[in-house]
Amino acid sequence: MTRPDPRAEIAELATLRDCLRYAVSAFRQAHLHHGHGATNALDEAAFLILESLHLPVDDFNAFADARLTAREKAMLGERIATRIEKRMPAAYITGRTYLHGFSFRSDPRAIIPRSFLADLLFSPLFDGSDGSGLIDDPNEITAVLDLCTGGGSLAILAAHVFPKAEVHAVDLSAEALDLAAENVADYGLEHRITLHRGDLFAPLKGMRFDLILSNPPYVDQATIAMMPEEFRHEPAMALDGGPDGFDLVRRILREAGKHLHAGGGMLCEIGLDREVLDLEFPDLAFTWLDTEESAGEVFWLPASTLR
Repeated sequence: MTRPDPRAEIAELATLRDCLRYAVSAFRQAHLHHGHGATNALDEAAFLILESLHLPVDDFNAFADARLTAREKAMLGERIATRIEKRMPAAYITGRTYLHGFSFRSDPRAIIPRSFLADLLFSPLFDGSDGSGLIDDPNEITAVLDLCTGGGSLAILAAHVFPKAEVHAVDLSAEALDLAAENVADYGLEHRITLHRGDLFAPLKGMRFDLILSNPPYVDQATIAMMPEEFRHEPAMALDGGPDGFDLVRRILREAGKHLHAGGGMLCEIGLDREVLDLEFPDLAFTWLDTEESAGEVFWLPASTLR
């Protein structure tokens, strides 16, 4: 059976609502994987359409009955076809993605921003809103480190959450850091965010921080071999955490204490299999944190434990 060609079929449609319905049907028929900012065909189709047309991505209904020009339909048909034929995530097709409402440039130089750390940073645990969080006053945080920064999204979010902090961001990939520099410049944060190329703590020369953030590669090799095609568009080094996924996490745990101030702490995303770390590091009192979308995939460790 010949698969329908979105480039031709979309010419028969009229409105954004028509295109959304068509894209959802086409995505579902193609059995796409959705895990790069959207979790289902409807959300990803809506994002692809709205972002491609430079419309606000959080309000489809406001434009649902707007008619499309021939040029716009041709462009959307091409992008819907690319999503299906190449299994390329929508964020790479549009060149833009969003994390906790912040917009970031996104392309294959770095992994597509997605992290439970973003939700936690803006929660009462870290924003000082109720006085009972892990950080009482965001204004007292003056030095933050983002390890494995990729395109710089978490470093930029940290600069907003902690308005008096100098943020340092490290990555091994020169290409990822080039993208991070563009994102930092978009927010005018060059004076507050310093980018370093190097292997974890190596380029920091004994620096200490109030808070370390890290969303390192943590996918085990067996899982990588089975991952959907969409993930093949991302840099392999941004996903591969070694045989059991925890090669870099172990190194971070062993070195982080030397780079934290006495009252500081570390927030790290590790995915599933927290039991591996609980068993391997019995002297570390991990506090496992949940979000609306995750359970026990992020840990918090105070400096006193790590040291």
